[in-house]
Amino acid sequence: MALSRVLHWGPMAALVIIFWVSLATVACNSMYWPSHSSWGGLVNLTAFLMISSSTLYHFMSALLVGPGHVPKGWEPQEESDKEMLQFCHTCVAYKAPRSHHCRKCGKCIQKMDHHCPWINNCVGHQNHGFFVGFLLSAVLGCAHASWILSMSIYYGLHRSWFAHHGLGHEPKVVLTLFTLIVFIFALGMAIGVVLAVGALLFFQIRSIVRNQTGIEDWIMEKAAYRLRGTSKTLLNPYDLGLSNNFGLVLNLSCRPKCDGIDWPLRDGAHKFDLTHEQILQKRDKRLRTREYRIRLSYSGSWCPFWSMGFRVACQPPCADEPRIPLDIGDVVFVTRWKKHWLYGDKAQQSLTTNVRIRGWFPRKCA
Repeated sequence: MALSRVLHWGPMAALVIIFWVSLATVACNSMYWPSHSSWGGLVNLTAFLMISSSTLYHFMSALLVGPGHVPKGWEPQEESDKEMLQFCHTCVAYKAPRSHHCRKCGKCIQKMDHHCPWINNCVGHQNHGFFVGFLLSAVLGCAHASWILSMSIYYGLHRSWFAHHGLGHEPKVVLTLFTLIVFIFALGMAIGVVLAVGALLFFQIRSIVRNQTGIEDWIMEKAAYRLRGTSKTLLNPYDLGLSNNFGLVLNLSCRPKCDGIDWPLRDGAHKFDLTHEQILQKRDKRLRTREYRIRLSYSGSWCPFWSMGFRVACQPPCADEPRIPLDIGDVVFVTRWKKHWLYGDKAQQSLTTNVRIRGWFPRKCA
């Protein structure tokens, strides 16, 4: 199971970037600031290797530890509490507060934030601290690497000028065409990580400060829209204040402090505030559902240029949700609409299966 998690394009690409940037930076540092010739070079190399090792450790921990999932067959102790919780027909269990079902993992994930392709796993209750540690280490390490790589490339490209006009104590960086290409690619990847992963780190820190996952952000936004024009408001029941929110996720062990089922609440909040709001939102969703009958078959292709036309293929929904193949005569219960695409559940032909077939398909099919 652990090996299958690693043997995926996301973790493999992340590991290639980590090792490529790390090895290129160590090679550059040996010429730009040799560790054997000064204490500064040794400290600089040691600091980078520590950050690089931290990146690899937290990455593998986030991948292998996993987010934690609701135990199979779980249900609340009080019978009356079942009315305030959603039931997952795939897992055949009630969804504990803050848990959500991940179609890719096939499980109900505790405090699910999102499914991350780079770790080929969900970010949730058990691995949230490791994931943030990975992001922080990656940004710091790649910022450090960007400085070493850029200065090494600069001195390497201007080596002749410094040999004739320099003061004599400039770094002596020797580059071949191959090493130059390797170092430039490493620099590009390092800068890309600083920008892209830095943005993701910002959103994760904001999530921790609020004690509110990305999915809960979406629930709160929809709640504000649903309650507009009324005197009612919904406050995040898990917001315990800055220091307490940080302490629930970030510590030296990166391990969470609660069990993922029962959560500490702010004063005046109820443990089912968000779950009840989800039930109300799904009720509204069912009310706006429309039934569509398929008149053109669709293969489920992500880029249906030939079958659906250029305009449909070039304006897909901005989501990683699946596309569903359809045959003429199928019935789909649609809950979301785009200009050229629809999202819904395909009506089941057999009542013996609980597997839901849902996703996007071109509007012109229905």
